[in-house]
Order: sequence, then C-alpha cells, then structure tokens
Amino acid sequence: MSSMHGRFVWRELMTNNMAAAEKFYCDLIGWKAKDASMPDGDYTLFTAGDTEIAGMMPLTTEARDHGARPGWIGYIAVDDVDACADRIAGTGGQVHVKPRDIPSVGRFAVVADPHGAVFSLLKPVSETDQGAPDAMLPGYPGWNELCADDLNQAFDYYSNLFGWTKADAVDMGEMGPYQLFAASDDAGGQSLGGMMKRPEAVPAAFWQYYFIVDGIEAAAERAKSGGGTVIAGPHEVPGGSWIIHVLDPEGSVVGLVGPLKK
Repeated sequence: MSSMHGRFVWRELMTNNMAAAEKFYCDLIGWKAKDASMPDGDYTLFTAGDTEIAGMMPLTTEARDHGARPGWIGYIAVDDVDACADRIAGTGGQVHVKPRDIPSVGRFAVVADPHGAVFSLLKPVSETDQGAPDAMLPGYPGWNELCADDLNQAFDYYSNLFGWTKADAVDMGEMGPYQLFAASDDAGGQSLGGMMKRPEAVPAAFWQYYFIVDGIEAAAERAKSGGGTVIAGPHEVPGGSWIIHVLDPEGSVVGLVGPLKK
C-alpha cells in the first residue's frame, strides 16, 4: 500500500458560473487563478504562491443528472480506483461516475458512502502531497470534515476503506463527540480531519472542506461583500484557531480557518 493511500490530495469546485466563482474565491481566500482547460472541457487551477491548491470546473450535465448541485468535492488517493469503487458499490455506497482516466492526471471515480456523502477516488500519475502544512499557511487546505448520519457507522466504513485510525475525540456537549482521524501510518501524527454526527439543521450527510485564511473576521467580511453568506461562526476550535462556514453565491458550502484578529 502506498503512503498516499487514504489521504486527501485534491479539492475541486463544480460551478455554474466559472468567472463569478473565480472572482469570489480569489477575493475571499487570496488565491490566484490560471486556466488549465483541456479540449474536452474548461478547467481552472487555484494557486497559493506557486502551489496548486484546488481546481474548478463547470457542473456537467452528467453530474446534474445524478442530482449534483454546485459544490466542493474532495479527492482521496487510493492504490486501485476500480477495486475501491467496487467495494463501495458492494457495501451500500454508490458509484456516481465510474472509474475513468484523466490524461496526465490519473484515474478517478466519483462515489458516495452509504449515507450519501459524495467524494472522489484518485490514483494520481505522480505522488505529490500538498498535505496539511505544519504552519497555518494562508490559501492552503486546512481541514476535511464529515457530517455523518451515524458517527460510529461512518468511522468504521471509512476505516475499512482507507485504513483510517482514531485520533483525539472532542466532546461537543449536546452535539456529541467530534472524532479526529489519521492515516494508518500516522499513529500519533497529524490528523487528516474530523467526523461528527450531522446536526438536525443539516439536511444530508456531506463532506466539507476548509481553507486557511490570514484572519477569520476579515475573511467573513470579504465573504459578505462578495455576495456570500456566513452561516456559522466564528467559532473557536482546539488549537486556538477560529472557523466560519460560508455559502458562496451559488450555495456551495466552504469552511475557512484562521486566527481571530481584533
């Protein structure tokens, strides 16, 4: 099993308005955008400095036919996309986009867990890991979070798929525990993300992705001035950072994490 198996390696926005989304996210997070379109479709890369952080593409007819709406999706590296997709299909999950190749990128599939939370599988051509930086570097990925219908079932499911192990758990009172998870070869190391039971106000299980900003209050103001809505926060999280949840102008949810600057 490769060292990449089970790690988040990419995040991607599907949108109905590429130009508007590019302006919103570049203003919000401080990214630069560069065109990476191919003959079969438009594609934009978001960068922090020289590092490619995330991608953006138009919401396809195929995706709409599966009920997809504008939103972020995360890619998890696996050693064998076809075998993993088959396992998901055979254990109560769904395969929305069957395994296929992206030239010079890798082989991927779009899948959902048994509760309906959608994510992508990817066997990249080259094993490069953005990772979560040790420092809170603005623009970089900050966290991966699952709102699950049943926390224990969800953890067991993903653990069986990707070998994830339990890290710390945080007591959130009435909301129940917040379970951090790590890669199987990172015992005692850096957590990849967290899982929690879906709040009643959230209509369905889903994966949410956070990006790092240099100041959470200023980012909240940029979100509002850009036509977005802050739907939760700022909330302090363990370690001293603060988070907000933002709806972009098309209704996609994105999380931001950073320091609280008075």
